[in-house]
Amino acid sequence: MLVVALDPPVREKGRRKTSLLVEELDKYVSGYKIGLPFLIKHGRRGIRELRKSTEKPIIVDLKLADIGDVMAEVLRHLARLGVDAVIAHAFTGYTGALEDLSKASMATGVGLIIVVSMSHRGSEEYIDRHVDEFLELAARIRAKGVVAPATRPRVIRHVREVLGDTVEIYSPGIGIQGAEPGSALCAGANYEIVGRLITRSGNPGETARAIREMQLERWLKCRG
Repeated sequence: MLVVALDPPVREKGRRKTSLLVEELDKYVSGYKIGLPFLIKHGRRGIRELRKSTEKPIIVDLKLADIGDVMAEVLRHLARLGVDAVIAHAFTGYTGALEDLSKASMATGVGLIIVVSMSHRGSEEYIDRHVDEFLELAARIRAKGVVAPATRPRVIRHVREVLGDTVEIYSPGIGIQGAEPGSALCAGANYEIVGRLITRSGNPGETARAIREMQLERWLKCRG
């Protein structure tokens, strides 16, 4: 239900070590997402330390967008670090790109999540025009999940309508970008991704607990 993005910029004052932050959050969250800022700062060692700190799923969000051989090699390296899933862009297409990445995903057991829409408004200028094609790709490569924005619930509803319950929906955009906790779940998402609202909080554990409660309250209400 709640996935925490650990790598938004965090103010230096009062900064917590990742392991201590995870200790505060772990009982309230379903998993963690890390991206390039985390990797540049902490490297492979940081991923290993995170893996030791939690048994919850770790999603590496590199938004892979390269030829298949390159993406597959990245995934294999991440598999050896114990991550559970990676995020890739869909616009690279199937042949020579997602086809190879999908094979590596199935061979290693690392789940593949592809971006079909993003949470910023610029996504509507290009990416959102191809949502249906990306959803066809998601089905073709047997993706574990797709990224669809909490900031545009209509996109989430469309994704769920097209893919049914076969694919998980991960929705960023809660909090700083304007979407309210629970809104994406009501539209059909499985998980809401929350970063700065929690990681910049004075009390991340308490903030995560409160967000979780808001999610449950709103989800129960919209489900009647």
